[in-house]
Amino acid sequence: MEENENGLSSLDGAAPIVTHAGEYLHGARQLAETVFHDERIMGFAQKLGIAIAVIAGQALLIWLVWLFFRKISAKVRDGAGHRIKSLSIRNLKILTVKQIEDVFIFLLKIAKYLVTAFQLFITVPIIFSLFPATEELASSIFSHLFNPLKDVVLSMVRYVPNLITIIIILTIAKYVLKGLKFLARQLETGKLTLPGFYADWAWPTFNIVRVLLYAFTVALVFPYLPGSDSRVFQGVSVFVGIIFSLGSSSAIGNLIAGLVITYMRPFKIGDRIKIKDVTGFVAEKSLFVIRIRTIKNEYITFPNMTVLNSDITNYNTSEEEGTAALVLHTKVTMGYDVPWRAVYDTLVKAAVKTPHIEETPKPFVLQTSLDDFYASYEINVYTREVEKVALIYSLLYQNIQDEFKSAGISLRAPHYYSKIPV
Repeated sequence: MEENENGLSSLDGAAPIVTHAGEYLHGARQLAETVFHDERIMGFAQKLGIAIAVIAGQALLIWLVWLFFRKISAKVRDGAGHRIKSLSIRNLKILTVKQIEDVFIFLLKIAKYLVTAFQLFITVPIIFSLFPATEELASSIFSHLFNPLKDVVLSMVRYVPNLITIIIILTIAKYVLKGLKFLARQLETGKLTLPGFYADWAWPTFNIVRVLLYAFTVALVFPYLPGSDSRVFQGVSVFVGIIFSLGSSSAIGNLIAGLVITYMRPFKIGDRIKIKDVTGFVAEKSLFVIRIRTIKNEYITFPNMTVLNSDITNYNTSEEEGTAALVLHTKVTMGYDVPWRAVYDTLVKAAVKTPHIEETPKPFVLQTSLDDFYASYEINVYTREVEKVALIYSLLYQNIQDEFKSAGISLRAPHYYSKIPV
């Protein structure tokens, strides 16, 4: 190392320069730290401003959503009486206009709260993502929100082939059902006839086939339903099957009895029949019950199992079977002092004068018994107006009294007897 004339090293002259450089670097570092600190403050302020803007925007949006639902609710309440009708099936009213209006208002409230909750659930992670300290929490919230939605969307996409299969099955079943309905209508109107198949079998048979078609369709669709192979789904199916089998034994019995009665054809709607001690007109014939209306307008309901196990008397005639008119008959007793020919003539004259009876075949009299003190006579008349049987009997009795009085025959004979058989 060289020395100068004063005997000093050449490095001694560089020491002040190094000192000044160190001071400069220290000042630069402090300046950088100050600038970085200021930038952090400025960045935090900006993010805070963004967060406040997001909160204000969401608050405004929530207010607009609530205002929108409030206006819709007001329109529903104002126009409910004009646009909404009560929900009823035939004569059974299920929901009134006021109840339907309340249901709409309730659903609107639920929709309003769901939209508000979704907005808040979106707002919180957005605000958390602006700040480094809460950024991970925002990612966690976003994952909890969007991962289920992503799974739902992916599941729906993967389910599309099964959905297409279900749509094809339902479409085929729909058009098969339409074809069966058209066939039943043709059979009912007589445009199409099948040997041994009666027209009144058309709709009952259609209903049976329709139920079987529904069951077959459900069996085909079931494996393609989401979750059909899960234990929960299978457990629910078994539970429903057990409840149905335990609680519907009588209903199934009546259903089967209804099917048997349908194909036995013992009577039709409007026929005058007698079941047990009840005589009346068939007002309703379903797969479960038979309703009979008496001449006093009393409606009596019989389960189909009771009808199937009872004797049924049908007073209606069937033109399809080529039977004659219904024979009404009543029994009259007369003493032996009155000639039987006179009784015959008198009863026939009374029958001929009775309205609502057939001219041909003519009324006829049968002598049914010879007892100790009197003979029994039975007057028989034909009628096709079965709905007026009670009236015909009343008019016949009136004419019998008038004709016997005109013939000079006293009805106060020993053991006089007369009875309406039906």
